[in-house]
Amino acid sequence: MYLTVQETADYLSLTESQVKKLIQQRRIRTVFDGEQYLINKEQFKTHLEQMEKLKKRIEEELSEPIPEDWDVKDED
Repeated sequence: MYLTVQETADYLSLTESQVKKLIQQRRIRTVFDGEQYLINKEQFKTHLEQMEKLKKRIEEELSEPIPEDWDVKDED
């Protein structure tokens, strides 16, 4: 499935200018149909999967309780 620059920006939660910059840097592969750039959605699949795994890992680490410090002494 091919997306326009605007659709890609929405899909990746970026601005249109950021997507255009990535296209110019050749970090996003495109096809030019004579009028506009078209971007294959599948090229982002691996990246988005890795981002989901990273989010889950961070959430798990943040949800772990902080262990009590055995060296803490009461100063009452």
